[in-house]
Amino acid sequence: MPVEQTLHKAAEELRQGDLASVLRARQRVAGLVGTYPHRLDLRERLADVYRVLGQPAQAGRWTYLSDERDPDETAAFERAYRRAEARLGALSWQGTVEDAPTETARARLVSLREEARTELRRELDATPDQETSWGACLLVMVGGTFVLVCFLLGIVTLAQFLWKLVS
Repeated sequence: MPVEQTLHKAAEELRQGDLASVLRARQRVAGLVGTYPHRLDLRERLADVYRVLGQPAQAGRWTYLSDERDPDETAAFERAYRRAEARLGALSWQGTVEDAPTETARARLVSLREEARTELRRELDATPDQETSWGACLLVMVGGTFVLVCFLLGIVTLAQFLWKLVS
């Protein structure tokens, strides 16, 4: 079904207003967004469907790259997807930043990617060095071996003591 015909059908389903029809409209428009991920107008139509469903975080998700977006919906989206990497994945953007049709969308994608890189760098900086990890592992292994040897010596000593009592 062509895009405009699919959008028309989805609009009819939204007008019907019952939950089953609205969910069918969501499925139709989400399919279009999946097929045409660079079309911001389709993303905005999907956001309209989520507004009808009362899901501001999802509405904010699909208008995140738009020139005009509702600050409350954007904040709800950012709360639902706290990490920049998660938000980037949730946008379902395919292709490069240059594929974005507007300067606003390009700027937001660049900003979100940079934020994700910064988060990753912070995590890497907080991760202990590999040498420290090996050293800690070696220390645990030596300590565990010592405890095991002491345990076995205790069992042997106990067995010898009991053997002497019996004989």
